[in-house]
Amino acid sequence: MDNKEIEIIHRAVEGDQMAYRMLYQVYEKAVRGRVSGYFQWKADVDDVVSETFQKAFSALGSFDTSREFRPWLLTIATRTALDHLSAIQREDLKKEESESVRLTDFTPEEEIINDEVHQRLMQYIDELPSLYKDVMIKYMIEELEYEEIAKELDLELNTVRTRIRRGKQHLAQMMLRGEVE
Repeated sequence: MDNKEIEIIHRAVEGDQMAYRMLYQVYEKAVRGRVSGYFQWKADVDDVVSETFQKAFSALGSFDTSREFRPWLLTIATRTALDHLSAIQREDLKKEESESVRLTDFTPEEEIINDEVHQRLMQYIDELPSLYKDVMIKYMIEELEYEEIAKELDLELNTVRTRIRRGKQHLAQMMLRGEVE
């Protein structure tokens, strides 16, 4: 780590707000890049970026300046993202559990609507570029986890995440434009 960065860190530890701002400006893109692949929504990314810097700045006094700052900060970012993901998954699980009783009792009208929605979704997925189609079928229709999809399709986990994220974006755009007959 260079002397200038060490000086900025020392100034931040002493409470210099400009030093905090400088660290944020230098590393915000790296932190955002590290955590953005974990989340579908920008708001979640923004929350994790903010929380990462809060945690890092509160622990800055214990940072060992003989080590590199960037890997330390990105480790905090990764752990914060994983904690945030766990919280989201716990929340989703609670919602699913509370709705599980309701999901088993469909009226005939609801079953028809569900069938129509499923058919429409299949049409949209069918129109996706082939790069995303297989991954989205496994994710949205077969409801497989990312790890299972990666294993079945012999892909890297990050590739699966990226394709699902981009596939969702394509689907959303197609649905907004009503592109499928």
